[in-house]
Order: sequence, then C-alpha cells, then structure tokens
Amino acid sequence: MNSFSAQVSTLVIRVYYEDTDAGGIVFYANYLKFMERGRTEWLRTLGYDQSRMLADTGRLFVVAGLDMSYRKPGRLDDLLTVETCVTRLGRASIHFAQRVLREGELLAEGNIQVGCVDATRLRPAELPKDLRATLESIQG
Repeated sequence: MNSFSAQVSTLVIRVYYEDTDAGGIVFYANYLKFMERGRTEWLRTLGYDQSRMLADTGRLFVVAGLDMSYRKPGRLDDLLTVETCVTRLGRASIHFAQRVLREGELLAEGNIQVGCVDATRLRPAELPKDLRATLESIQG
C-alpha cells in the first residue's frame, strides 16, 4: 500500500450470513461497510471517536469519492482482515487506501476520499486541529 502515514491499521472481521448473497458470497456493497469499520477503528487507535468529534466540534466525516476493485470473492464464515492507511491529507479531507484480505489473499481494494463537513450545513470544514496535528505527527 502506498502510504502517507507509516501506520497501517488492521481490523479482523468474520463474514456472517447477513453479509452474503444467496450463494454465500460476500455482497459487493458489504466491502464498503467493512472498510467503513476499518476507518472508524483506525480513528479510535488514534484516540478519536466520531461521536465525540461531532459533539465537540460540530464536524463529521462523509465519503466524498471512492474507487473500488474486486479481485476474489469472500465467503460465509471467512475471517477477513481490513487494512487501512492514509495516503493524502487535505485541508478538509483524508484519503485512504484500504484492502480486504483473507489469509493474505487480496479480495478487494479501494481508495476512499472522506470529507470533513460542518454537521449543520453539510459544507466542507477544516479537519479539527488536534486530529490534523496527530495525523501530521505520524506522517512517514
């Protein structure tokens, strides 16, 4: 993974029946949910909780764009690893590279741009200063 930060966060997820289609294959949109969880847990490892950020700053994150590639199917009961790293930091955005793997085998990968917005107007807003400082300190 090309990375802005030296830090790659990982999250392990089990595939449940609800994550699959009638054939027991992970439904394609659920990879986006897995990646969302990966980004959320990455923030937690840095000491940031999105509900706390909303309450304290009135800001939240929204997905502004993404590019996904699906390589191989995940299946019911698979144990998947979601890898997350930051590739670019903007004034009001964070760009991520994320991969979903099964025992080291690439199943899906994506580049996701997340924008920081003012929760009341849903307009771009600068990243909170403390979060920006933390991200800049882990830049590799």
